[in-house]
Amino acid sequence: MTQTPTTADAGTAPLARRPHLRGRLHLAASFAALVLSLVVGLSVTASSIWGLLPIVLYALLALTGMNLVLATGVALFSAVLVALPSPGTGLRLLGTATLDPVTLIGLVILLGSGVGEVLRVTGVADAIVRGILRAVGDRGRIAVMYGMMAACLILVASLGTLAGALAIAAPLLVPVAERSGFTRSSTAVIMFLGGCTGLALAPFAGSNIAILEAADTDYLTYLTVGAGPLAVLSLLLAAVIVPWVQRRSAALGDFYTPQEGAEEAAGAPAATPRSRHATLVFAVTLAAAVVYATVSQAGATFPLIALPLLAVVTGLVGGLNPWRTLRAVATGARRLLPMLLLFWMLAALFAFIDSLHPYDVVMDQFGPGLREMSPLPFALAVASLGWVGVPGATAAQVVLLSEVSGPLGNGLGIGSAAWVVILLWASKADTYGPLPNANMVGPMGLARATRLHYLLGAGWAVLIPACALYAALLAVLL
Repeated sequence: MTQTPTTADAGTAPLARRPHLRGRLHLAASFAALVLSLVVGLSVTASSIWGLLPIVLYALLALTGMNLVLATGVALFSAVLVALPSPGTGLRLLGTATLDPVTLIGLVILLGSGVGEVLRVTGVADAIVRGILRAVGDRGRIAVMYGMMAACLILVASLGTLAGALAIAAPLLVPVAERSGFTRSSTAVIMFLGGCTGLALAPFAGSNIAILEAADTDYLTYLTVGAGPLAVLSLLLAAVIVPWVQRRSAALGDFYTPQEGAEEAAGAPAATPRSRHATLVFAVTLAAAVVYATVSQAGATFPLIALPLLAVVTGLVGGLNPWRTLRAVATGARRLLPMLLLFWMLAALFAFIDSLHPYDVVMDQFGPGLREMSPLPFALAVASLGWVGVPGATAAQVVLLSEVSGPLGNGLGIGSAAWVVILLWASKADTYGPLPNANMVGPMGLARATRLHYLLGAGWAVLIPACALYAALLAVLL
């Protein structure tokens, strides 16, 4: 039996139809682009600028909200149609993509998620947060604020993921915020600023590994010119931003109730001696891995060794047998299996595009003018693309920007340190604004906050001075 739509249903019906309409538009655009790709492939027999067509298609589909895995698949199909290789050549390019550094980034993301699950199961993640909050104690609201930020920062940097780490930290932070008199909004801002800083610093986060690979540099350089300045700026600005949000949201009565603090505390698992020992071992092993990678200048393949080592050592000390450790890693990695497929398709996409040598054509046609161009405007233009980032995959955005702008930038003499700044800001800028995003909404939900404009204001308060800071750094580096 069909029901008569109510007034509320009628009012929301157009909104419900929009995803279907957008899906049909994506399908029509994809079909038209693939037909154009086939026409181009049948008419182009040598190097051609048409080789960039799949990249343009990919960017348009991703930025208009198409599922990123599907968008990458359509772009790869487009590249195959434009290149029209022989079956042997096509299979060779697909096989080469399996061991491509881009695919390895997807594998790093999977392993990182697996390590995060081990930290959760062994209680290490909770022990990290508890230890930091215990060290801060009741030394005043500013000290508690920085303690909460540090907890988010260290946990996100250790796990390499923002949402998962903050979800672990929230049950421990909300009771502290309630006791210290922080509002819901200021708690969300604290979690947002601390978490985003930790994500920028994370040594084995997929997007940061992608930057190291693209810039051909080491973590120390990345830290010195890229993530370090952003971290220092965020920590300094927090002393102004959080009290500002606190004053305004307190005037609106945006406080936690004692019951809310008790509910969150009840949901947090208790720390054990074993979890504390595992935390110490994890911290020492992680620090040793980062130092070794920096000193030896290990490449993007090093996390493929370091992350399983971290999982095994932490699981063993945390009381997991090898089978339970493997199961925890598999559980964490399984959530991000589509990311591995995405990065394999990206590697194959660029392999087919490279077979058409479109960048050679660009350099032949525009090379003389590009070589006379100052590298600073070019660098700022590429970095500003972060304002319209690829939703849901920062590492993929880094890879895309590197593949498209790398040959041109290298021709202008842009060095590794400058590339770190360019790619870091291009991939992180949209976290802070100009529009609301999932990285803002996540901390809001976990902190039980409802006023998005405070998160957006905090993002802008970091975004504007950070733009000036990185522009100044690029002016010095170039």
